[in-house]
Amino acid sequence: MKNTVRVVIFLLVLSILLFAFKNQLESGILGFLSVMISLSVIFIGFVIFLENRHPTQTITWLVVLGSFPLVGFIFYLLFGRNYRKERMFRKKYFLDKQAFLTVEGENDPRSEEKLQLMGEHQGKLFMLAQKLGNSPISFDTATKVLTNGEETFCHIMKELKRARHHIHLEYYIIRHDQIGQEIKNILIEKANQGVKVRFMFDAVGSWQLSKAYINDLKNAGIETVPFGPVKLPFLNNKFNFRNHRKIIVIDGNIGFVGGLNIGDEYLGRNKDIGFWRDTHLMLRGEAVRTLQLIFLQDWYYMTNHSFLTAEYLSPQIDHKSHGGVQLIAGGPDNEWSVIKNIFFSMIGSARKSVWIASPYFIPDEDIFSAIKVAALSGIDVRLLVPNRPDKRIVFHASRSYFPELLEAGVKVFEYEIGFMHSKIVIVDGELASIGTSNMDMRSFHLNFEVNAFLFRTKSTQKLVAEYLNDLEFAIQLDLKTFQQRHLGYRLLESTARLLSPLL
Repeated sequence: MKNTVRVVIFLLVLSILLFAFKNQLESGILGFLSVMISLSVIFIGFVIFLENRHPTQTITWLVVLGSFPLVGFIFYLLFGRNYRKERMFRKKYFLDKQAFLTVEGENDPRSEEKLQLMGEHQGKLFMLAQKLGNSPISFDTATKVLTNGEETFCHIMKELKRARHHIHLEYYIIRHDQIGQEIKNILIEKANQGVKVRFMFDAVGSWQLSKAYINDLKNAGIETVPFGPVKLPFLNNKFNFRNHRKIIVIDGNIGFVGGLNIGDEYLGRNKDIGFWRDTHLMLRGEAVRTLQLIFLQDWYYMTNHSFLTAEYLSPQIDHKSHGGVQLIAGGPDNEWSVIKNIFFSMIGSARKSVWIASPYFIPDEDIFSAIKVAALSGIDVRLLVPNRPDKRIVFHASRSYFPELLEAGVKVFEYEIGFMHSKIVIVDGELASIGTSNMDMRSFHLNFEVNAFLFRTKSTQKLVAEYLNDLEFAIQLDLKTFQQRHLGYRLLESTARLLSPLL
């Protein structure tokens, strides 16, 4: 019924507009094209208005469509169609939810015990995360923070070489460079030894990955799958929804997740970027099962092959006390903006401090307000960002938020050595998030992400120590000085800010 009404409305509006533009239609091909673009823009504006989006998004789209009709029309086809997102990923959402509830259990028999370990204050946060993300908190998982590329890839390659049963990899960016070649050689060697290797890469993030690289993997018997391939990238809506996850699972017992893709720049070998500051996490134990589930469901979505069996989902559990660990997957397939809402709850639960590190800081209004309210309430709120861009429009959009943050009492620091790519949130020195999600709208609403949430673990303590160490290599912004920046920069930032809901 709803579709019928929409069609009738569309035909009615189209008929009225065609009659109104009758004279222009008679002026030839250019006139016809002009009218069709105008009709498309008007109709898209009408659809956006009826979708009841957030007012900021609605106004932004209408401004873009009105100011730049052709460009706005193309942008809308790529980035703007909410109904397409819902239709594309609705099946994945229900399949993933059912798999998580089946494997992890809808009702955790130890939930009350775990809540007592956490206390009422933080326990509610993890119950929210479990409800939104369908995954329980584990107190039987050991974690280790890996600092920068050298330590991260050293541990990854060491554990890959120890694999006996299977290796699962899922990455946004994989490059055919020195470190990419080293990883490929290890995977081929393990496949030749009889280890089952499955390799997934994002089709857009890894668009430069050579066919020779992929063929070498396939020829060795490694199952290789691109996530979200698009034949016409700039005319296909799938182009906008990318798999930003970085996951490795080895034998179901060892897991890796964090900010580092596979490429030489993450080892500081790119002369244009220089030193690359990043953070990764290694896990052993119960929570690896959740990381495995995330990979297996992504694999199932792309291949229709399911591997929800005990040989993949029975990690060795260390029953020592390690603190709480919870793996949460977020993405456009989810009913809620899972990671964003958990971040919002984390910030709102703070009693003493909120420390954030993000290379791309473009918060939506909810997160932006939560950060300012926390600072105005006397909470020690700190934001660490890069002082040099790798994506200029995002960099300038980020800086447009700084004056309001500084006025609210947020301490903003710019990291001055190389490029800061860590994605960290630390609350009260005892609760932390580390993973693939940036503090931006793309990570909250468009990308497939995965984050580990840690409660009173040794890794949490290390993240606190490393954050303080990073501040030693950063400069704190002063409101008065920042407000005196060149007018050209302020105009550039304001323009980028206008586009922030679309970035």
